[in-house]
Amino acid sequence: MDEGLSIGRLAARTGLAVSAIRYYEAQGLLSPWRNAGGQRRFSRADLRRLSFVMIAQQFGFTLPQIKAELDRLPGRRTPTKADWAEISQGFRTALDQKIDTLTRLRDNLDGCIGCGCLSLPSCALYNPVDKAAAKGAGPRYLMGDRPE
Repeated sequence: MDEGLSIGRLAARTGLAVSAIRYYEAQGLLSPWRNAGGQRRFSRADLRRLSFVMIAQQFGFTLPQIKAELDRLPGRRTPTKADWAEISQGFRTALDQKIDTLTRLRDNLDGCIGCGCLSLPSCALYNPVDKAAAKGAGPRYLMGDRPE
C-alpha cells in the first residue's frame, strides 16, 4: 500500500516551502489525503504536478490558468506525454503572443511605446488625435492593436 509522501518530504523533493505547498493545496492544485494518524500525505504524482506548476509559472501563467489545465485531466492525475502535447500547444500560442509583445517593446523601447499618451512628438504620427484610445486603455499598440 502506498504510504504517500509527507509534506516535508514533498517540500524537500520540489524545493518549495511547506507554506507554498499548503497554498497550492488551498488553490486546488493538489489533493492530499490523511493517513490513520491524520497526517497529510501526497502521491508521487504530486511531484510532477508541482513541477508542472513551477514551470508554467516561470512561463508567466497564472495559478488559475494552470489549475484550469490540470483540472481537465481525468482523476486529477499528472499530465502524460499526450496530455502535455495538448497543453503545450495552448501554452505555445500564449507564449508566442508574449514573445511578439516583448519584441515590439524591445524594438520600440527608445521611441514611442505605443501608449497613445501624445506625450512624444512622434505620437502625432503614430497616434493622431489619440485614435488608440478608442481601442481601450493601456499601451494599445504594444498589446497587439494596429493603427488603421
